[in-house]
Amino acid sequence: MLRGLWLLVLLGALASAAAWLADDPGDVTLHWRGWRLDTSFSLLLGAVVLIAVAAALLYRLWIALGRVPGRLTKARDERRRRRGYLALTRGMVAVAAGDADEARRQTRRADVLLGDPPLTMLLSAQAARLDGDKRAAGNFFTAMLGRPETEFLGVRGLLIQAMNDSDEDKALDLAHRAYSLRPKSEWVASNLFDLQVRAGRWVEAGETLSRSVRHKLVSGDAGRRGRAVIRYCLGLEARARGDGAEYLKALLKAHDLDPEFIPAAVSLARRLAADAKKRKAASLIERAWRRQPHPGFVEAYGEASGAKDALEQVAAAQRLAELNPGHVESRLAVAAAALDAELWDEARKNLEAAAGDGASARVCRLMARLEEQEGGDTSAAREWLMRASMADPEPAWVCDSCGNWVAEWTALCGKCSEFDSFVWRAPPHVLGLAGEGESIRLASPDALPPES
Repeated sequence: MLRGLWLLVLLGALASAAAWLADDPGDVTLHWRGWRLDTSFSLLLGAVVLIAVAAALLYRLWIALGRVPGRLTKARDERRRRRGYLALTRGMVAVAAGDADEARRQTRRADVLLGDPPLTMLLSAQAARLDGDKRAAGNFFTAMLGRPETEFLGVRGLLIQAMNDSDEDKALDLAHRAYSLRPKSEWVASNLFDLQVRAGRWVEAGETLSRSVRHKLVSGDAGRRGRAVIRYCLGLEARARGDGAEYLKALLKAHDLDPEFIPAAVSLARRLAADAKKRKAASLIERAWRRQPHPGFVEAYGEASGAKDALEQVAAAQRLAELNPGHVESRLAVAAAALDAELWDEARKNLEAAAGDGASARVCRLMARLEEQEGGDTSAAREWLMRASMADPEPAWVCDSCGNWVAEWTALCGKCSEFDSFVWRAPPHVLGLAGEGESIRLASPDALPPES
């Protein structure tokens, strides 16, 4: 609205000026080199205005013509850039599709059209790697290290190559460099942590994990669990070199971080019992048994309870079973202790309650032992052993990542090298008969000799 008002005011002013000039045109006389020009002021003013407008138009035309070559060059460069980016995109699609020939062709085209090595270098490296030329790919990735804008991509490419070649020392060095460039990258932090734990660098791995939690790359619960496992591994190293104080300190810290971490809880209970802290050890096992009964706690609880003979072991097992009476491990703990004490009725009562319609292999083996020791019934014992060979497998440490199962817990899966992937559950399949000694060994998470 204000613009309309200004236009009206301007038109009014021009109209007033035109009327004034019409009423009083005035006279102008010009003398120049013997020439004399007589005219009115209004006509002279109009001529000056026309000449000024014509000069302005000619100037604009001259400027426009001067810009034509630049605009043509810019348009040509823009077309080349569009075609170059199109080739770059098609090259990336070819890499994703596994078409090495098309990837190389589009890479050359993009390189010619764009003339920008940082843009095409990564595609060149990917195309070379797709074609199986690791050396060429490595050269491209190495060349990328010299440019700040592509350094991380070069390090990442070399890191992937090193991990694929199982060169973990080189991969670890590259992971440190990548982490210094991108400390908040989840991919970098995860790979650095994995390489550190595989190399047994537990202190460095713990620091990386703590930083990942601060950067919100890892949840707080996952961070505490990981730190508990790392502290436990550090404790095992301290124990191996004979540093009992550091071993106990590490076990206490691991258990404090994650009370449900069974290997640390069992080892700590055994250590406390060996250090004459039996009440504290028993209390720890009782709390753990309420949450998650595990056969590894049974022997440790007998030690913590100070049981000196088979009958006292039965009493200790019964006290432990009362903390979680409905669990099969509670019944099996009492049954095994009763068999050792030759309390046949107590053993049979608990085994029959644990057997049900689908008795596990461990229950079947204990029943075979009962039949043979109580009445010498070898026929019944063989029948139970036959059932054991076809029964459900016993719980073991099973890798959640690859399904590998082992008798004794380890921080890394020996098959897929996954960190802290073992959980205590029944494996998918177990072949053959196993003796009672093997069943007990499967139940123990601590592979090291008894405490001294």
